[in-house]
Amino acid sequence: MSSNVSGATGLSGRYATALFELADEEKQLDQVAENLSTIGAMLDESDDLNRLIRSPVISKDDQLKAMQALLEQAGIGDLTRNFIGVVIKNRRLFSLPGMIKGYLALLAQRRGEATAEVVSAKPLSDAQQQAITDSLKQAVGTKVTIDAKVDETLLGGLVVKVGSRMVDTSLKTKLAGLRLAMKGVG
Repeated sequence: MSSNVSGATGLSGRYATALFELADEEKQLDQVAENLSTIGAMLDESDDLNRLIRSPVISKDDQLKAMQALLEQAGIGDLTRNFIGVVIKNRRLFSLPGMIKGYLALLAQRRGEATAEVVSAKPLSDAQQQAITDSLKQAVGTKVTIDAKVDETLLGGLVVKVGSRMVDTSLKTKLAGLRLAMKGVG
């Protein structure tokens, strides 16, 4: 299997690339992406699941049993379940969130899309997300998918990351800058 896929680096990137190539070969790119998004959402919602994937104390057999039961109940496809089984057997489950991000980034790259991470103080409405998507599409020049996150410590405003570019208009950052400027005055 020669890789035509670039951009994924490190441990997570290598696993993401392998899964991407396998899913491409099996013509299951979208199904695997949907499965990984479901798993990512499950990780975002469950501290217990995060402890399960990160704990070096839990044996790989116990991790495998727990994850396979959870994935089957969630309706995750065979290819994704088998991939996660390999990840567990290799004791790399702690890197699963990075593998998910890597796979989704590879898929977006294949489609000519950019993914923007948008962090806000409160959940964005559909209209706000659409306005941000439209603005980013104009700025970037390609289709943009938004990965919206909430960080209540921002107080207000947004932090937008597209690739290596970041725009931080959060009140938290503006207040920190003001605080720094005030220290320089006195």
